[in-house]
Amino acid sequence: MKVEFTDNSPEFIKAMKEAALRALEKCGLTGEGFAKALCPVDTGNLRNSITHQVDSGEPAAYIGTNSEYGAYVELGTGKYYPGGRKDPWTYQDAHGNWHITNGQRAQPYLKPAVADHGETYRNIIESEMKG
Repeated sequence: MKVEFTDNSPEFIKAMKEAALRALEKCGLTGEGFAKALCPVDTGNLRNSITHQVDSGEPAAYIGTNSEYGAYVELGTGKYYPGGRKDPWTYQDAHGNWHITNGQRAQPYLKPAVADHGETYRNIIESEMKG
C-alpha cells in the first residue's frame, strides 16, 4: 500500500493570514464606529477625524484621530489630568472675552471603544477565522 501526502501548509498559512487581516479590518471599522458614537460633539470635527488603520506587519488594527486636541478630550487637562497643572489659568477667546479654567474633565471615547467591546471583537475574529 502506497500513501501519498500533499503539503498544503503554504496555502493554509496564506488563507489564515488573509482571514486575520479581514478580521482586523472588521474590528477596526467596528471600533471606529464605537469611538465615533462615544465621542463628544461640538463642531463634529473630532468625531469626523476618527479613523482606523490595519498594520499587516504586526498584525494590528489602530483606531485614533489626527486632531490636535483629540488627546485632551480623551485624557482631560489641567487638574483633571493625572500630573497635570494644578493651578487655574486664564485665556482670551476669539471674541476678546477672558475666561478662567481649571482644565477639562476627560471624556474618553477611544479607550472604551476598545476595552468595553472585547467580546464583539473576539466574535468578529472567530467568525473570520472559521471562514
